[in-house]
Amino acid sequence: MRDVAAERDERGITIRRVGVRDIHLPVRVREKSGGHARVVGTFDASVELAHYQRGTHMSRFVEILSRWSKKDVGSAEIREMLHEISTRFQARAAELRLSFKYFLTKPAPVTRIPSDLDYDCWFAGRLQEGTYEFTLGTTVPITTLCPCSKEISRHGAHSQRAHLRVSLRQREGRIIWIEDLVPLLEAQGSSALFPVLKRSDEQHVTEAAFANPKFVEDVVRDAVLALRGLDGVVRYTVECESFESIHNHNAYAYTEGEAG
Repeated sequence: MRDVAAERDERGITIRRVGVRDIHLPVRVREKSGGHARVVGTFDASVELAHYQRGTHMSRFVEILSRWSKKDVGSAEIREMLHEISTRFQARAAELRLSFKYFLTKPAPVTRIPSDLDYDCWFAGRLQEGTYEFTLGTTVPITTLCPCSKEISRHGAHSQRAHLRVSLRQREGRIIWIEDLVPLLEAQGSSALFPVLKRSDEQHVTEAAFANPKFVEDVVRDAVLALRGLDGVVRYTVECESFESIHNHNAYAYTEGEAG
């Protein structure tokens, strides 16, 4: 049977990424406690297509990723998967992204009632001619209270939910746990978010935010300072997006840089 995808291409154009997106599979993410969290993962996988190759065999991505279903997945496993992909496709470079919801138990600030809060997280890896790069990312919901609003108002100040998005390129062999990263980032907002709040908890959160007003610019800068103290970070990106309560638009700030 003729293999059209394996035919030679004469147009002389290398394609940086070709592959598949939105493959949903059950996987397990290692927890800091030594256990593992069962999550539904969404995979994106790609390879670099050489200028002389017409196409790839897309089904091979699904075959490789399916073999990792219900297995523990972390930085080391992402590298193994990329090695298998690049070898199978005979590709110079391969990339993989795994996105998932990760749940952490959060006690309410006063009553200490426990409940689970979900966080959007992702692992991303790139393997190119033996050089491996791994990135951990998460989106952490926080509260921001406007310093200007507090300054000019006799009663109260406007506050809103915001998202603090961070990605960290990690030094190989160093593990940064989601369980450590999320609380570190939550502390950079005016206040953290909680799934369950009784009246005494709500009072605490409201007053804590009022005592700690922050612009999105403040959140980003404070997050960078906090991340610089994490061992194993090579590079970071930080973005805060505030879903404004008195505007029909959002405010955001973004930066990136090298650690150290």
